[in-house]
Amino acid sequence: MTFTLPDGLAPEVYPLAWLVGEWEGSGELSYPGIEPTAFRQRTSFDHDGGPYLTYSSTITLMGPDGEEGHVWQVESGFWRVAPSAPEGVELQDFQHPLEVIMTEASGVISAYMGAVGNGRVDLATRFIASTESGPEVRGATRMYGNVKGELMWAWDLAAFGQELQSYAAARMSRVDAAVDPEATGDEDDAPAGESPA
Repeated sequence: MTFTLPDGLAPEVYPLAWLVGEWEGSGELSYPGIEPTAFRQRTSFDHDGGPYLTYSSTITLMGPDGEEGHVWQVESGFWRVAPSAPEGVELQDFQHPLEVIMTEASGVISAYMGAVGNGRVDLATRFIASTESGPEVRGATRMYGNVKGELMWAWDLAAFGQELQSYAAARMSRVDAAVDPEATGDEDDAPAGESPA
């Protein structure tokens, strides 16, 4: 199966091409001290022709009757395929090293390192910094996966004196027609305009 690469996408980020577009869906967050709560999420991966993707995400809590509540979290950042894996990190043949910078409106800046390949992204924090009034966060991991054309993700967090554990997870569907929703694959060796899935 093939799909059309987004116009002007830099070859360096072909392995991330399947993420480009707008995604929307629902999930649940739960953490010690936080009651399990349903949320809606809208996420965007875009590009301007540079060797990176721009990223933004907004999580809005849902009320008991399904009505939208207040905004819980807003973050933005940049995703880029690194030229090489960092020392000590071994990748499988189908994986590419990934570097992600995320900033949260709550006052947290995170640098993640990880891998992308076969429609899956695995990330772990390299460092986290908070403003004086920002939350105390020590570490995090995230996983994103293309599952039958939907974007599934999970976020584990070590914060507020707690060990690393599940914090939030969601399932989102594409809300634009940028690419074939069934496409999952690596696009690093694709000719301009088309990519194998």
